[in-house]
Amino acid sequence: MAASVKMAGVACVLVVGVLWLSAGQSAACDGHPCPTPAGKCPINTVKLGVCADVLDGLIHASTPPKEPCCPLIAGLADLDAAVCVCLAINANLLGLNLDVPVDLSLLLNYCGCKLPAGFKCA
Repeated sequence: MAASVKMAGVACVLVVGVLWLSAGQSAACDGHPCPTPAGKCPINTVKLGVCADVLDGLIHASTPPKEPCCPLIAGLADLDAAVCVCLAINANLLGLNLDVPVDLSLLLNYCGCKLPAGFKCA
């Protein structure tokens, strides 16, 4: 009997803790669920190989066409777009020697996305 009372007490503490954390997160995000900090790439990063010409053009101060590269990432959340381009860079799908932080930001900005604050392409 004492064990079941103890388990009920632990369950009650857990429920209160979860409710308290949930309330804090809702308040922090104006009542909406807070986004998760870890982005993910919902597209096949191999497709981002088409971005090589765009990035090469931007690096060499020309104005390259935005298609077919930008439509691949333009509809994504900024963090997901950054993750996708980072994955493509790390897999050397673009086939370019890059200054990763600068070139990542350059490509994202050109395609209408922003590099999230604190994002590190590792």
